[in-house]
Amino acid sequence: MKSTKIIVRTRNKSYPIYFGDGILNSIETLIKKNVPNAKKIYIISDKKLPNFLFKKLIKSLKKYNLKIYSLHASEKTKSFIVAHKIIENLLKNNLNRSDCIIALGGGIVTDLASFVASLTKRGLQLVNIPTTLLAQVDASIGGKTAVNSTQGKNLIGTFYQPKFVLVDIAFLNSLPYREMICGYGEILKHSLILNKKFFLWLSKNSKKIIDNKDKKMLKTAIIKSCKIKSKVVSKDEEEKSFRKILNFGHTFAHGFEGAKNFTRQLNHGEAVLLGMMMAAELSFKKKLLPLKDLSLLKQHYLDMKLPMKIKKFFKRKEIDKIISFMVKDKKNLNNKINLILIKKIGKVTKPNSIIMSHQEIRKFLISNYIQ
Repeated sequence: MKSTKIIVRTRNKSYPIYFGDGILNSIETLIKKNVPNAKKIYIISDKKLPNFLFKKLIKSLKKYNLKIYSLHASEKTKSFIVAHKIIENLLKNNLNRSDCIIALGGGIVTDLASFVASLTKRGLQLVNIPTTLLAQVDASIGGKTAVNSTQGKNLIGTFYQPKFVLVDIAFLNSLPYREMICGYGEILKHSLILNKKFFLWLSKNSKKIIDNKDKKMLKTAIIKSCKIKSKVVSKDEEEKSFRKILNFGHTFAHGFEGAKNFTRQLNHGEAVLLGMMMAAELSFKKKLLPLKDLSLLKQHYLDMKLPMKIKKFFKRKEIDKIISFMVKDKKNLNNKINLILIKKIGKVTKPNSIIMSHQEIRKFLISNYIQ
């Protein structure tokens, strides 16, 4: 499989995303090309990664002065306490602003490593090597960095773009089915907000992508998804307006994750899938989304056995807890809940055009729960 490259262009910086099967073998060449003055490389990685991937990366970078920080990645890891420990370690090892941090892992690792890179000495060089489907199509691209607060997810962060992103399809060979579904939620979201043809293509090929891990189909889906996100980010790097369309389903999702205390009872991708269905149901209820489009989406969920009913995950008494986290979402205005809804497959509402009270959301969730 040939490697492919696309360029993410933002106001502050442009950088490449490299795609391929086994492209990790090219990491030394890509570092020399994109981070030519780096002498020290600090790898932040997930301890759960297959050992052979980690060894391959270290072997490929043996000419550099390598430092390694491994952690057990979980939402609790994305904290100021862990970020501070890493920053102190970076300073102890005297990395300078031409040296490089490599984030090797899923979205938690890329979020945390990017946050640390943005703060240390006001910015170290950063390379993202996402190892999950979710991180490959979403978390590693676009420059959002974050740690969590007790008040909610990703409420503390910066915008900081990497020097490049390396997407190796081979990493997905050992990825569990549940993690594939998790990443698929973001791919599906990208099709729903901007590209109906992509949605129809996914409807035909999703089983090959998720069940069979067909390399050709996977690469096509990942690249199409990344191109959509890149297009959005290039128009609005710091989420002032247009980029907010990427939050379709996410305000509900963050409420769902918070109500489960950000545990693996409901992972991020599952929460997004559930959130998108809630947003679609609400769009239909508000007479924004035609029934034929809602039916198309529901059929896809049923075909793929995707999470679509909140009563399967939550008790009715947990609805108030869901709303308490939705109210704290960073995209909200004036203590009301700011939502992106869908008008048809491939087109969503304008940012800041749908603002609802938490009482309205509560009424909707209860009505949906008892259906």
